[in-house]
Amino acid sequence: MSGTPDDDRLEELREQKMQELRDQAEGQQGGQDREAAQEAAREQAEAKQEAMLKQYLTDGARQRLNAVEMSKPDFAESVKKQIVALAQSGRIQDRIDEEQMKDLLRELQPDSKSFDIRRR
Repeated sequence: MSGTPDDDRLEELREQKMQELRDQAEGQQGGQDREAAQEAAREQAEAKQEAMLKQYLTDGARQRLNAVEMSKPDFAESVKKQIVALAQSGRIQDRIDEEQMKDLLRELQPDSKSFDIRRR
């Protein structure tokens, strides 16, 4: 025994809303799975990068790079990427020591901007 047309419409709207909520919950779960996969891939890439740096840098050079990372994290990240790229292309023959790291940092350092302020 069906109720009035309004009751039928109301029931239909409830069912539609419940289905939307179920779909939304499933979508959020899928989004969380994608985020977890991206996070795992990012961690794996960082671990690979750290392993390559340990392989191609002496302890002194790694300490120097870590010190730079404390003050200029973006610059240190670009230096790390550059070292990994050089290592992957086979352009690093030996391990990089602290003196070579100093030279590399100087070479890769962006030009410092000087300001000449004159008072009149």
